[in-house]
Amino acid sequence: MNPYDPHFETIAIRTQTEKSHNREHSVPIYMTSSFTFESAEQARALFADEIEGNIYTRFSNPNNDEFIEKMCLLEGTEDGVATASGMAAMFVSMAAFLQSGDHILASRALFGSTHQIITQILPRWGITYTYLDASSPMEEWERHIRPNTKMIFIETPSNPALEIIDIESLAKIANKYGVILNVDNCFATPYIQTPAKLGAHLVTHSATKFIDGQGRTIGGAILGSKELIQTVRFFARHTGPAMSPFNGWILSKSLETLAVRMERHSQNALLLAYRLQNHPEVNWVKYPFLHSFPQYELAKKQMKLGGGLVTFEIKGGIERGRKFLNSLKMLSITANLGDTRTIATHPASTTHSKLTDAERKAVGITDGLIRISVGLENSQDIISDIERAIEKSKEDE
Repeated sequence: MNPYDPHFETIAIRTQTEKSHNREHSVPIYMTSSFTFESAEQARALFADEIEGNIYTRFSNPNNDEFIEKMCLLEGTEDGVATASGMAAMFVSMAAFLQSGDHILASRALFGSTHQIITQILPRWGITYTYLDASSPMEEWERHIRPNTKMIFIETPSNPALEIIDIESLAKIANKYGVILNVDNCFATPYIQTPAKLGAHLVTHSATKFIDGQGRTIGGAILGSKELIQTVRFFARHTGPAMSPFNGWILSKSLETLAVRMERHSQNALLLAYRLQNHPEVNWVKYPFLHSFPQYELAKKQMKLGGGLVTFEIKGGIERGRKFLNSLKMLSITANLGDTRTIATHPASTTHSKLTDAERKAVGITDGLIRISVGLENSQDIISDIERAIEKSKEDE
């Protein structure tokens, strides 16, 4: 980068792979599985890690490297690894460090597939876990750290209940016991929240969501210190969850508009939350920057904006929730989020349906909970479609 201290938007736009002899303004897509060597000695030195350079796209690629360089600069980390999907990032960030006999401490409010990794997959290899509520006091988190605890894994804000955990306080506990704090920063993105600057050791992303921002591709990222990422890179290099160069190119270009998109997502989401909080057919609304949000002060402390997700509970339970989705005209019904288009999801019957009733209730997912990923359309059009669907779902009862 230039010697001056650039702002977020400038870093996201101006960080690029070095130009080729063609003097391109926009970085080309390096769709190649392998790279040639100038000599046998260069090949030997590259494989011996004596010099840096590309060998094979499963290891590295200019497009993926550019994406990761931007993510590291934006998150404030030293190094990172790009993965084929967000779930690959979550799994690799755990599996690279955990072995039989280890213990992971995690917040109970996690994305459904992350929950399955921790409760169903890791135990196959003798890795145990303990769940705590996101609202648990820091003393409770510290009390549950065992001698064999190797990692603390949290989402903040969580999916879909938007629960928030004090990253800085938890990082102090992790440092005290020599435990890795791994934070899923998918919902906030580095524009809104930078966990590494608050003390997190690893920051993981599903780049499929707001990083891409247009519902086009999937990808993930694991970011942290050079020492930790060296371990991650070894694991990823030999297990193969590599990002496609095309996806790396898309995601790097997407970062150029992340700031302006997150500003609009957050603005629209706050307007929707304001409108719904007094609706007679809504029991409650959760949005981090609503004054009524239980963790409002913490949200303001560690987040720049409230983000693009709003959750609310529609009266009438699971059937009313389904009727609400079926009554929407403009909003998309899909399991994704972070798109330019506003998306409605009913977690109890879709993304978190594999959880038992008790497990869903434990993470704040009630039968009538609706998750709205607020897009970039006109805010009044978004609000009108949601309000019409609420009324229509009541008429159909």
